[in-house]
Amino acid sequence: MQAWVHFAVILSCFGELSVGDNLRFASYYGEHMVLQKAPEKAVVWGYGITGAEVQISLAGPQNEQVKSVPVLDGIWRVILDPVQVGGPYNLTATQRGSKIVLTDVLFGDVWLCGGQSNMAFTLGQVYNASEELAMATKFPNVRVFQAALEMSSVELTDLAGVEVPWSRPTPEILGGKDFTHFSAVCWLFGRYLYESLKYPIGLVESCWGGTPVEAWSSLRALHSCGLKEPESSDEWDKEWNSTVLWNAMIHPLLNMTIKGAIWYQGEANAQYNQDKYSCTFPAMIDDWRMAFHAGSEGQTAPDFPFGFVQLCTYRKVTQDGFPEIRWHQTADYGFAPNERMKKTFMAVAVDLPDESSPWGSIHPRDKQDVAYRLVLGARAKIRATLSSDTFEICCSKEKKPCTSDSQWIPAPMKEQGSDYVLVSIAKCPLENVAALRYAWSDWPCSFKACPIYSADGVLPAPLFIFNRWPTHS
Repeated sequence: MQAWVHFAVILSCFGELSVGDNLRFASYYGEHMVLQKAPEKAVVWGYGITGAEVQISLAGPQNEQVKSVPVLDGIWRVILDPVQVGGPYNLTATQRGSKIVLTDVLFGDVWLCGGQSNMAFTLGQVYNASEELAMATKFPNVRVFQAALEMSSVELTDLAGVEVPWSRPTPEILGGKDFTHFSAVCWLFGRYLYESLKYPIGLVESCWGGTPVEAWSSLRALHSCGLKEPESSDEWDKEWNSTVLWNAMIHPLLNMTIKGAIWYQGEANAQYNQDKYSCTFPAMIDDWRMAFHAGSEGQTAPDFPFGFVQLCTYRKVTQDGFPEIRWHQTADYGFAPNERMKKTFMAVAVDLPDESSPWGSIHPRDKQDVAYRLVLGARAKIRATLSSDTFEICCSKEKKPCTSDSQWIPAPMKEQGSDYVLVSIAKCPLENVAALRYAWSDWPCSFKACPIYSADGVLPAPLFIFNRWPTHS
Protein backbone atom coordinates (compact mmCIF):
# COMPACT_ATOMS: atom_id res chain seq x y z
CA MET A 1 0.00 0.00 0.00
CA GLN A 2 2.80 2.42 0.88
CA ALA A 3 4.41 2.00 -2.55
CA TRP A 4 1.15 2.89 -4.31
CA VAL A 5 0.70 5.99 -2.16
CA HIS A 6 4.28 7.04 -2.95
CA PHE A 7 3.62 6.49 -6.67
CA ALA A 8 0.44 8.56 -6.51
CA VAL A 9 2.28 11.47 -4.92
CA ILE A 10 4.80 11.50 -7.75
CA LEU A 11 2.08 11.35 -10.41
CA SER A 12 0.33 14.35 -8.85
CA CYS A 13 3.24 16.50 -10.07
CA PHE A 14 2.65 15.71 -13.71
CA GLY A 15 -0.67 17.41 -14.45
CA GLU A 16 -3.00 15.71 -16.96
CA LEU A 17 -1.11 12.43 -17.22
CA SER A 18 -2.58 8.95 -17.42
CA VAL A 19 -0.67 5.88 -16.30
CA GLY A 20 1.00 4.20 -19.27
CA ASP A 21 1.81 7.35 -21.25
CA ASN A 22 5.44 7.67 -22.32
CA LEU A 23 5.34 11.46 -22.25
CA ARG A 24 5.95 13.14 -18.90
CA PHE A 25 7.79 15.95 -17.20
CA ALA A 26 10.65 15.29 -14.81
CA SER A 27 9.53 14.86 -11.21
CA TYR A 28 10.09 18.41 -9.99
CA TYR A 29 7.89 20.12 -12.57
CA GLY A 30 4.22 20.54 -11.85
CA GLU A 31 1.23 22.80 -11.59
CA HIS A 32 1.74 25.86 -9.35
CA MET A 33 5.51 25.78 -9.92
CA VAL A 34 7.81 28.77 -10.20
CA LEU A 35 10.35 28.88 -13.02
CA GLN A 36 13.34 31.20 -13.09
CA LYS A 37 12.56 34.60 -14.58
CA ALA A 38 14.54 36.71 -17.04
CA PRO A 39 17.31 37.46 -17.69
CA GLU A 40 18.02 33.79 -17.00
CA LYS A 41 16.25 31.16 -19.10
CA ALA A 42 14.25 28.36 -17.50
CA VAL A 43 15.15 24.78 -18.41
CA VAL A 44 12.35 22.24 -18.82
CA TRP A 45 12.88 18.54 -19.40
CA GLY A 46 11.16 15.20 -19.21
CA TYR A 47 10.64 11.83 -20.83
CA GLY A 48 9.17 10.72 -24.12
CA ILE A 49 9.36 8.27 -27.00
CA THR A 50 12.88 8.16 -28.40
CA GLY A 51 13.11 9.49 -31.94
CA ALA A 52 9.85 11.40 -31.83
CA GLU A 53 9.68 15.15 -31.35
CA VAL A 54 8.10 16.80 -28.32
CA GLN A 55 6.46 20.19 -28.71
CA ILE A 56 6.65 22.51 -25.72
CA SER A 57 4.41 25.57 -25.61
CA LEU A 58 4.14 28.34 -23.05
CA ALA A 59 1.08 30.56 -23.02
CA GLY A 60 0.31 33.38 -20.63
CA PRO A 61 -0.23 37.09 -20.09
CA GLN A 62 3.14 38.43 -21.28
CA ASN A 63 4.80 35.72 -23.32
CA GLU A 64 3.91 32.96 -25.74
CA GLN A 65 6.41 30.58 -27.28
CA VAL A 66 6.50 27.19 -28.96
CA LYS A 67 9.54 24.93 -29.30
CA SER A 68 10.03 21.47 -30.77
CA VAL A 69 12.85 19.19 -29.68
CA PRO A 70 13.80 15.56 -30.37
CA VAL A 71 13.75 12.88 -27.69
CA LEU A 72 17.20 11.35 -27.25
CA ASP A 73 17.53 8.17 -25.20
CA GLY A 74 14.08 8.72 -23.76
CA ILE A 75 14.73 12.30 -22.58
CA TRP A 76 13.73 15.67 -24.05
CA ARG A 77 15.01 19.04 -22.93
CA VAL A 78 14.03 22.63 -23.72
CA ILE A 79 15.53 25.98 -22.77
CA LEU A 80 12.72 28.52 -22.82
CA ASP A 81 13.22 32.07 -24.01
CA PRO A 82 13.54 34.55 -21.12
CA VAL A 83 10.24 35.37 -19.42
CA GLN A 84 9.65 38.41 -17.23
CA VAL A 85 8.16 38.07 -13.75
CA GLY A 86 4.52 37.15 -13.41
CA GLY A 87 1.93 34.69 -14.62
CA PRO A 88 -0.03 32.52 -14.53
CA TYR A 89 1.13 30.53 -17.55
CA ASN A 90 0.20 27.18 -19.03
CA LEU A 91 3.11 24.94 -19.97
CA THR A 92 2.15 22.20 -22.40
CA ALA A 93 4.08 19.17 -23.67
CA THR A 94 2.73 17.28 -26.70
CA GLN A 95 3.96 14.14 -28.44
CA ARG A 96 2.09 11.84 -30.86
CA GLY A 97 -1.33 12.71 -29.52
CA SER A 98 -0.34 12.66 -25.85
CA LYS A 99 -0.57 15.98 -24.06
CA ILE A 100 0.32 17.21 -20.58
CA VAL A 101 -0.76 20.67 -19.42
CA LEU A 102 0.76 22.27 -16.34
CA THR A 103 -1.35 25.22 -15.22
CA ASP A 104 -0.74 28.14 -12.85
CA VAL A 105 2.98 28.41 -13.63
CA LEU A 106 4.69 31.59 -12.39
CA PHE A 107 8.04 33.17 -13.23
CA GLY A 108 10.19 34.63 -10.48
CA ASP A 109 13.30 33.63 -8.54
CA VAL A 110 13.95 30.00 -7.57
CA TRP A 111 15.98 29.26 -4.43
CA LEU A 112 17.30 25.91 -3.23
CA CYS A 113 17.25 25.28 0.55
CA GLY A 114 19.59 22.60 1.93
CA GLY A 115 21.14 21.33 5.13
CA GLN A 116 20.23 19.24 8.15
CA SER A 117 17.67 19.38 10.97
CA ASN A 118 17.66 23.13 11.61
CA MET A 119 16.75 23.59 7.97
CA ALA A 120 14.22 20.75 8.20
CA PHE A 121 12.64 22.38 11.29
CA THR A 122 9.06 23.21 10.24
CA LEU A 123 6.98 26.35 10.67
CA GLY A 124 4.81 24.46 13.13
CA GLN A 125 7.79 24.20 15.49
CA VAL A 126 8.82 27.89 15.63
CA TYR A 127 7.92 30.59 18.13
CA ASN A 128 4.45 32.01 17.40
CA ALA A 129 3.72 29.02 15.17
CA SER A 130 -0.06 29.58 15.15
CA GLU A 131 0.30 33.16 13.95
CA GLU A 132 2.89 32.23 11.34
CA LEU A 133 0.77 29.40 9.96
CA ALA A 134 -2.32 31.60 9.82
CA MET A 135 -0.44 33.98 7.51
CA ALA A 136 0.53 31.27 5.01
CA THR A 137 -2.33 31.67 2.56
CA LYS A 138 -1.70 35.42 2.31
CA PHE A 139 1.36 34.68 0.17
CA PRO A 140 0.06 32.57 -2.76
CA ASN A 141 2.92 33.68 -5.00
CA VAL A 142 5.52 32.09 -2.75
CA ARG A 143 5.42 28.47 -3.92
CA VAL A 144 7.04 25.45 -2.28
CA PHE A 145 8.45 22.09 -3.39
CA GLN A 146 10.14 19.43 -1.26
CA ALA A 147 12.22 16.44 -2.32
CA ALA A 148 11.59 13.19 -0.46
CA LEU A 149 14.26 11.70 1.79
CA GLU A 150 16.14 9.30 -0.44
CA MET A 151 19.69 7.94 -0.62
CA SER A 152 21.55 6.48 -3.58
CA SER A 153 24.97 4.95 -4.16
CA VAL A 154 24.97 6.34 -7.72
CA GLU A 155 24.04 9.71 -9.21
CA LEU A 156 20.35 9.75 -10.15
CA THR A 157 18.98 11.55 -13.20
CA ASP A 158 15.63 12.33 -11.55
CA LEU A 159 14.39 12.46 -7.98
CA ALA A 160 13.42 9.11 -6.51
CA GLY A 161 10.53 10.69 -4.63
CA VAL A 162 8.64 13.90 -3.92
CA GLU A 163 7.48 14.84 -0.43
CA VAL A 164 5.63 18.05 -1.38
CA PRO A 165 4.84 18.68 -5.06
CA TRP A 166 4.77 22.32 -6.16
CA SER A 167 2.10 23.95 -4.01
CA ARG A 168 0.65 27.22 -2.87
CA PRO A 169 1.36 27.62 0.85
CA THR A 170 -1.11 26.25 3.40
CA PRO A 171 -0.89 25.69 7.16
CA GLU A 172 -0.97 21.95 6.54
CA ILE A 173 2.04 22.01 4.22
CA LEU A 174 4.09 24.44 6.29
CA GLY A 175 3.20 23.00 9.69
CA GLY A 176 3.36 19.29 8.99
CA LYS A 177 5.12 16.59 10.97
CA ASP A 178 8.15 17.82 12.92
CA PHE A 179 11.41 17.93 10.92
CA THR A 180 9.88 16.15 7.93
CA HIS A 181 7.61 18.67 6.24
CA PHE A 182 8.38 22.06 4.80
CA SER A 183 11.28 24.07 6.23
CA ALA A 184 10.56 27.12 8.40
CA VAL A 185 13.81 28.87 7.46
CA CYS A 186 13.20 28.21 3.77
CA TRP A 187 9.60 29.44 3.91
CA LEU A 188 10.36 32.54 5.98
CA PHE A 189 13.31 33.39 3.73
CA GLY A 190 11.05 33.20 0.68
CA ARG A 191 8.25 35.14 2.34
CA TYR A 192 10.52 37.96 3.50
CA LEU A 193 12.15 38.06 0.09
CA TYR A 194 8.76 38.31 -1.57
CA GLU A 195 7.74 41.16 0.74
CA SER A 196 10.80 43.05 -0.47
CA LEU A 197 10.87 42.15 -4.16
CA LYS A 198 7.11 41.83 -4.82
CA TYR A 199 7.44 39.07 -7.40
CA PRO A 200 7.03 35.26 -7.28
CA ILE A 201 9.47 33.18 -5.28
CA GLY A 202 9.93 29.44 -5.73
CA LEU A 203 11.40 27.44 -2.85
CA VAL A 204 12.91 23.99 -3.38
CA GLU A 205 13.74 22.15 -0.15
CA SER A 206 16.21 19.28 -0.16
CA CYS A 207 17.53 18.60 3.35
CA TRP A 208 17.83 15.80 5.93
CA GLY A 209 18.41 15.99 9.68
CA GLY A 210 21.61 14.71 11.22
CA THR A 211 23.59 14.68 7.98
CA PRO A 212 27.22 15.78 7.46
CA VAL A 213 28.44 17.89 4.56
CA GLU A 214 30.13 14.83 3.04
CA ALA A 215 26.74 13.26 2.23
CA TRP A 216 25.76 16.34 0.19
CA SER A 217 29.04 16.54 -1.73
CA SER A 218 30.15 14.87 -4.95
CA LEU A 219 33.18 12.61 -5.00
CA ARG A 220 35.16 15.21 -6.91
CA ALA A 221 34.47 17.77 -4.17
CA LEU A 222 35.51 15.33 -1.43
CA HIS A 223 38.62 14.27 -3.34
CA SER A 224 39.66 17.92 -3.62
CA CYS A 225 39.85 17.95 0.19
CA GLY A 226 41.74 14.67 0.46
CA LEU A 227 38.71 12.58 1.43
CA LYS A 228 38.20 9.18 -0.11
CA GLU A 229 35.32 6.76 -0.03
CA PRO A 230 34.80 5.42 3.51
CA GLU A 231 36.77 2.40 4.60
CA SER A 232 35.55 2.48 8.20
CA SER A 233 33.47 -0.35 9.62
CA ASP A 234 31.37 2.19 11.50
CA GLU A 235 27.81 2.05 10.12
CA TRP A 236 27.16 5.79 10.47
CA ASP A 237 30.40 6.54 8.66
CA LYS A 238 29.58 4.19 5.82
CA GLU A 239 26.05 5.50 5.46
CA TRP A 240 26.75 9.23 5.38
CA ASN A 241 30.27 9.69 4.07
CA SER A 242 29.67 8.49 0.54
CA THR A 243 27.82 11.25 -1.39
CA VAL A 244 24.51 9.41 -0.95
CA LEU A 245 22.44 12.61 -0.68
CA TRP A 246 24.30 14.42 -3.43
CA ASN A 247 23.46 11.43 -5.62
CA ALA A 248 19.76 11.24 -4.72
CA MET A 249 18.67 14.74 -3.67
CA ILE A 250 20.95 17.27 -5.40
CA HIS A 251 22.24 15.71 -8.64
CA PRO A 252 18.67 15.23 -9.98
CA LEU A 253 18.04 18.98 -9.58
CA LEU A 254 21.04 20.18 -11.60
CA ASN A 255 19.07 20.86 -14.79
CA MET A 256 16.90 23.35 -12.90
CA THR A 257 17.71 27.03 -13.37
CA ILE A 258 18.03 28.57 -9.90
CA LYS A 259 18.76 32.04 -8.58
CA GLY A 260 20.67 30.92 -5.50
CA ALA A 261 20.83 28.64 -2.47
CA ILE A 262 20.67 28.85 1.31
CA TRP A 263 22.19 26.32 3.71
CA TYR A 264 21.83 25.48 7.42
CA GLN A 265 24.18 22.66 8.39
CA GLY A 266 27.33 21.94 10.34
CA GLU A 267 26.16 20.41 13.61
CA ALA A 268 26.86 16.90 12.29
CA ASN A 269 30.45 17.91 11.51
CA ALA A 270 31.21 19.36 14.95
CA GLN A 271 32.85 16.03 15.79
CA TYR A 272 32.95 14.30 12.41
CA ASN A 273 35.76 15.43 10.07
CA GLN A 274 35.71 18.76 11.89
CA ASP A 275 39.25 19.63 10.83
CA LYS A 276 38.27 19.14 7.18
CA TYR A 277 35.20 21.39 7.22
CA SER A 278 37.10 24.55 6.26
CA CYS A 279 37.83 22.72 3.01
CA THR A 280 34.76 20.51 2.52
CA PHE A 281 32.15 23.24 2.94
CA PRO A 282 33.68 25.76 0.50
CA ALA A 283 34.45 22.89 -1.87
CA MET A 284 30.80 21.82 -1.79
CA ILE A 285 29.71 25.38 -2.64
CA ASP A 286 32.17 25.57 -5.54
CA ASP A 287 31.07 22.19 -6.83
CA TRP A 288 27.36 22.96 -6.61
CA ARG A 289 27.92 26.20 -8.52
CA MET A 290 29.86 24.45 -11.24
CA ALA A 291 27.37 21.59 -11.48
CA PHE A 292 24.21 23.73 -11.58
CA HIS A 293 25.79 26.02 -14.17
CA ALA A 294 26.70 23.06 -16.38
CA GLY A 295 23.44 21.18 -15.78
CA SER A 296 21.34 24.17 -16.82
CA GLU A 297 23.51 24.78 -19.91
CA GLY A 298 24.80 28.03 -18.48
CA GLN A 299 21.49 29.47 -17.28
CA THR A 300 22.25 29.20 -13.54
CA ALA A 301 25.07 31.62 -12.78
CA PRO A 302 28.48 29.97 -12.21
CA ASP A 303 28.82 32.07 -9.04
CA PHE A 304 25.20 32.11 -7.88
CA PRO A 305 24.55 33.62 -4.42
CA PHE A 306 25.02 31.09 -1.63
CA GLY A 307 23.86 31.99 1.88
CA PHE A 308 24.43 30.01 5.05
CA VAL A 309 23.65 30.15 8.76
CA GLN A 310 26.59 30.23 11.14
CA LEU A 311 25.59 27.79 13.86
CA CYS A 312 23.61 28.92 16.87
CA THR A 313 24.26 27.45 20.34
CA TYR A 314 24.09 24.00 21.91
CA ARG A 315 25.48 23.45 25.41
CA LYS A 316 26.62 25.97 28.01
CA VAL A 317 29.25 23.86 29.77
CA THR A 318 30.49 21.13 27.47
CA GLN A 319 32.39 22.18 24.36
CA ASP A 320 31.06 20.25 21.37
CA GLY A 321 33.16 21.71 18.60
CA PHE A 322 30.69 24.46 17.69
CA PRO A 323 33.19 27.36 17.92
CA GLU A 324 35.55 25.47 15.62
CA ILE A 325 32.80 24.66 13.12
CA ARG A 326 31.60 28.27 13.13
CA TRP A 327 35.14 29.31 12.26
CA HIS A 328 35.48 26.62 9.59
CA GLN A 329 32.15 27.68 8.06
CA THR A 330 33.98 30.83 6.92
CA ALA A 331 36.97 28.88 5.53
CA ASP A 332 38.84 30.11 8.64
CA TYR A 333 38.48 33.79 7.70
CA GLY A 334 35.94 34.61 10.39
CA PHE A 335 33.67 36.48 7.98
CA ALA A 336 31.90 36.03 4.66
CA PRO A 337 32.16 36.78 1.82
CA ASN A 338 35.92 36.37 1.70
CA GLU A 339 38.65 35.49 -0.77
CA ARG A 340 37.89 31.77 -0.53
CA MET A 341 34.09 32.08 -0.42
CA LYS A 342 33.12 34.80 -2.88
CA LYS A 343 29.51 35.85 -3.38
CA THR A 344 28.42 34.10 -0.21
CA PHE A 345 26.42 35.66 2.61
CA MET A 346 26.22 34.57 6.23
CA ALA A 347 23.55 34.85 8.93
CA VAL A 348 25.17 34.83 12.37
CA ALA A 349 22.93 33.09 14.93
CA VAL A 350 25.01 32.89 18.12
CA ASP A 351 22.72 35.42 19.84
CA LEU A 352 19.59 33.27 19.37
CA PRO A 353 19.96 30.51 22.01
CA ASP A 354 16.90 28.55 23.14
CA GLU A 355 17.75 26.46 26.20
CA SER A 356 14.14 25.40 26.72
CA SER A 357 13.41 24.32 23.14
CA PRO A 358 11.15 21.22 23.20
CA TRP A 359 13.41 19.77 20.50
CA GLY A 360 16.63 20.34 22.41
CA SER A 361 18.77 23.46 22.63
CA ILE A 362 20.51 22.47 19.40
CA HIS A 363 17.20 23.34 17.68
CA PRO A 364 16.33 26.95 18.62
CA ARG A 365 12.81 28.06 17.76
CA ASP A 366 13.60 31.58 16.56
CA LYS A 367 13.84 30.91 12.85
CA GLN A 368 12.36 34.30 11.96
CA ASP A 369 15.55 36.22 12.79
CA VAL A 370 17.67 33.60 11.03
CA ALA A 371 15.63 33.91 7.84
CA TYR A 372 15.56 37.71 7.97
CA ARG A 373 19.34 37.88 8.32
CA LEU A 374 19.71 35.60 5.33
CA VAL A 375 17.36 37.82 3.33
CA LEU A 376 19.47 40.90 4.06
CA GLY A 377 22.43 39.15 2.43
CA ALA A 378 20.38 37.77 -0.45
CA ARG A 379 18.89 41.16 -1.28
CA ALA A 380 22.35 42.66 -1.55
CA LYS A 381 23.40 39.94 -4.02
CA ILE A 382 20.18 40.30 -6.04
CA ARG A 383 20.60 44.06 -6.22
CA ALA A 384 24.10 43.58 -7.56
CA THR A 385 22.76 41.24 -10.26
CA LEU A 386 19.77 43.34 -11.26
CA SER A 387 21.69 46.61 -11.27
CA SER A 388 24.71 45.75 -13.37
CA ASP A 389 24.21 48.85 -15.57
CA THR A 390 23.24 51.14 -12.80
CA PHE A 391 26.83 52.35 -12.63
CA GLU A 392 28.46 53.98 -15.66
CA ILE A 393 31.86 55.48 -16.34
CA CYS A 394 32.74 58.29 -18.71
CA CYS A 395 35.63 57.14 -20.89
CA SER A 396 37.45 60.20 -22.26
CA LYS A 397 41.01 61.25 -23.07
CA GLU A 398 40.10 64.88 -22.41
CA LYS A 399 40.80 66.18 -18.92
CA LYS A 400 37.53 68.01 -18.43
CA PRO A 401 34.17 67.29 -16.74
CA CYS A 402 31.87 64.87 -18.50
CA THR A 403 28.32 65.78 -19.55
CA SER A 404 25.28 63.84 -20.66
CA ASP A 405 26.65 63.99 -24.22
CA SER A 406 29.92 62.27 -23.25
CA GLN A 407 30.67 58.62 -23.89
CA TRP A 408 29.20 56.68 -20.96
CA ILE A 409 29.64 52.92 -20.74
CA PRO A 410 28.30 50.38 -18.21
CA ALA A 411 30.52 49.62 -15.20
CA PRO A 412 29.17 46.29 -13.87
CA MET A 413 29.36 45.68 -10.14
CA LYS A 414 32.01 43.11 -9.20
CA GLU A 415 31.68 43.16 -5.44
CA GLN A 416 29.67 44.88 -2.72
CA GLY A 417 30.28 45.33 1.00
CA SER A 418 28.52 47.15 3.82
CA ASP A 419 30.26 50.42 2.96
CA TYR A 420 31.68 50.03 -0.55
CA VAL A 421 30.91 48.96 -4.11
CA LEU A 422 33.56 47.71 -6.54
CA VAL A 423 32.83 48.24 -10.24
CA SER A 424 34.60 47.06 -13.37
CA ILE A 425 36.32 49.49 -15.74
CA ALA A 426 37.63 46.78 -18.04
CA LYS A 427 36.30 48.54 -21.15
CA CYS A 428 38.20 51.75 -20.47
CA PRO A 429 41.90 52.35 -19.65
CA LEU A 430 42.30 53.65 -16.11
CA GLU A 431 43.88 56.91 -17.28
CA ASN A 432 40.80 57.63 -19.41
CA VAL A 433 38.19 57.11 -16.66
CA ALA A 434 36.98 60.69 -16.34
CA ALA A 435 33.81 60.27 -14.27
CA LEU A 436 31.48 57.83 -12.51
CA ARG A 437 27.74 58.20 -12.31
CA TYR A 438 25.01 56.19 -10.59
CA ALA A 439 21.34 55.57 -11.44
CA TRP A 440 21.50 58.01 -14.36
CA SER A 441 18.54 56.64 -16.29
CA ASP A 442 14.78 56.93 -16.31
CA TRP A 443 14.36 53.43 -14.80
CA PRO A 444 17.64 52.52 -13.07
CA CYS A 445 16.56 49.53 -10.98
CA SER A 446 13.69 47.18 -10.22
CA PHE A 447 11.29 47.52 -7.31
CA LYS A 448 13.30 47.98 -4.09
CA ALA A 449 16.31 46.46 -5.84
CA CYS A 450 18.85 49.26 -6.30
CA PRO A 451 22.48 48.53 -5.36
CA ILE A 452 22.91 51.18 -2.66
CA TYR A 453 20.77 51.62 0.44
CA SER A 454 21.23 53.00 3.93
CA ALA A 455 22.85 50.75 6.54
CA ASP A 456 19.43 49.46 7.65
CA GLY A 457 18.54 48.56 4.06
CA VAL A 458 15.55 50.93 3.97
CA LEU A 459 16.52 54.20 2.24
CA PRO A 460 17.86 54.16 -1.36
CA ALA A 461 20.75 56.40 -2.36
CA PRO A 462 19.93 59.19 -4.86
CA LEU A 463 21.59 59.47 -8.25
CA PHE A 464 25.05 61.05 -8.26
CA ILE A 465 27.99 61.88 -10.53
CA PHE A 466 31.67 62.25 -9.63
CA ASN A 467 33.95 63.98 -12.11
CA ARG A 468 37.66 63.20 -11.97
CA TRP A 469 38.62 66.53 -13.46
CA PRO A 470 37.36 69.77 -11.91
CA THR A 471 35.34 72.34 -13.78
CA HIS A 472 37.52 74.82 -15.64
CA SER A 473 37.18 78.37 -14.37
